[in-house]
Amino acid sequence: MRNSCKSPMKMEALNSNLDSTLSTLSKFTSKPTSKPFFSCRSPRLSCRKPKKFTVSSNKRGSLESQNGNFLAENEDLMKRVGRGVLGFAAAASLCWDSSASAESLTVAFPVSHTREVNTVQRTLVEAWGLIRETFIDPTFNHQDWDLKLQQTMVEMFPLRSEDAAYNKIKGMLSTLGDPFTRIISPKEYQSFRIGSDGNLQGVGLFINAEPKTGHLVVLSCIENSPAARAGIHEGDELMEINGERLDGVASEAAAQKLRGRVGTTVTLKVHSFDELGSPCIREVRMPREVINLSPVSSTIILHRAPDGHVSKTGYVKLSTFSQTAAMEMENTVSDMENRGVQSYILDLRNNPGGLVKAGLDVAQIWLEGTETLVNTIDREGNMLPINMIDGHAITHDPLVVLVNEGSASASEILAGALHDNGRATLIGHRTFGKGKIQSVTELHDGSALFITVAKYLSPSLHDIDQVGIAPDVQCSTDMLNAPRSDPLKVRSSGSNLERDSCILVAEHQLDIQESKGSAS
Repeated sequence: MRNSCKSPMKMEALNSNLDSTLSTLSKFTSKPTSKPFFSCRSPRLSCRKPKKFTVSSNKRGSLESQNGNFLAENEDLMKRVGRGVLGFAAAASLCWDSSASAESLTVAFPVSHTREVNTVQRTLVEAWGLIRETFIDPTFNHQDWDLKLQQTMVEMFPLRSEDAAYNKIKGMLSTLGDPFTRIISPKEYQSFRIGSDGNLQGVGLFINAEPKTGHLVVLSCIENSPAARAGIHEGDELMEINGERLDGVASEAAAQKLRGRVGTTVTLKVHSFDELGSPCIREVRMPREVINLSPVSSTIILHRAPDGHVSKTGYVKLSTFSQTAAMEMENTVSDMENRGVQSYILDLRNNPGGLVKAGLDVAQIWLEGTETLVNTIDREGNMLPINMIDGHAITHDPLVVLVNEGSASASEILAGALHDNGRATLIGHRTFGKGKIQSVTELHDGSALFITVAKYLSPSLHDIDQVGIAPDVQCSTDMLNAPRSDPLKVRSSGSNLERDSCILVAEHQLDIQESKGSAS
């Protein structure tokens, strides 16, 4: 894999591919006044008696929580992790108390005469209420969140366009000081979910916004996709799509522009680097095709140990945690076991995350017993460990995991689970450091609200957020000029595995593990 960036590429963890759950926040009624009004009655959250959390997983075992103090607002969050909620987190639900003693807030707002803005007003109240009940910071970045709703509604009332009204919601969310709490439009949300469905019509690019500059950079290209055939590489910066500048354009919106009907074309202006490392700008015209988003690719490496013994190493690359990731991983590893593979390299480099449930299920392919997979911390500071129950690993063969600065969120959960439980050695570079848990709710108009509702720690209680996970062994990102002498058989042509220095380091670590195993 070629990295054309001079400095390590950072990514904003936006490709969470979260599932949707429609949470009805408020009912709206009209007041008999000279002007139409919204009347929003928002009960305070009441905490039900917490229940012990146990959810079924798969034939290898299940997940378990042992913290009886976990609050009700996060109880449903973890249940939905167990049911397969997509993305970096799970979807939270609201807990309402209909008793007369429940506190409530009733605020009346003038209804816009513009139908599009009127619809967004309801979206505003939905978003405000969900954040009020679930956002991880109960001080809302040290501001009066109820007052913020009133201010935003007043600012929205005179507007005449849907886009302008949505921008007011985005402005309100930005005051929370959390870039991961955001709203996306209905079109962006539908596009956003495609990565979990397994196929799309586009050019085969994964893109993300560089957090410091906002520039859109290529995270990876799908093999044999139009983008890969056009020579677009990891780290390239997208400047224009069909002549439209991308300054300030979010990654979801840019991804939507890249997608389209099969047979149509799209033109990109890309800032890249040539083979000599010199910067260059070029235009690339590509056809849109049906892209298969299989999350797992694999091959068997014939590895020659120092003593001359030839063994089989299974190389498995997991590009994203989609709905089929765990099943495909299980099938791949089972097939390799039947073919006599004796050790494994799990490649999580440039995997931005995806289904948390998929990440937990993948961990159970490699782990035994009742190991802790991850710890979550809610807005009140309560910690909830997520444990396996009677897990049964498919294989106990030696394992190394490759990570880098593009490995984020669910990738970090998996890497931390395997590392902290003593199952795998981590090789590569420090991971991205996305330790926030987000919920997603599809709102009444088809838009989606993402809310940071909790954070997570590794099984050994290491804080990952903005820190990442340091590997046990570092490796260079450079590609070797010539293939190594050991034989390497691959299933697909054009593989660069034989020139990947991190693969060589991984094989050396496997030699060490196998020699230790033989000595014992």
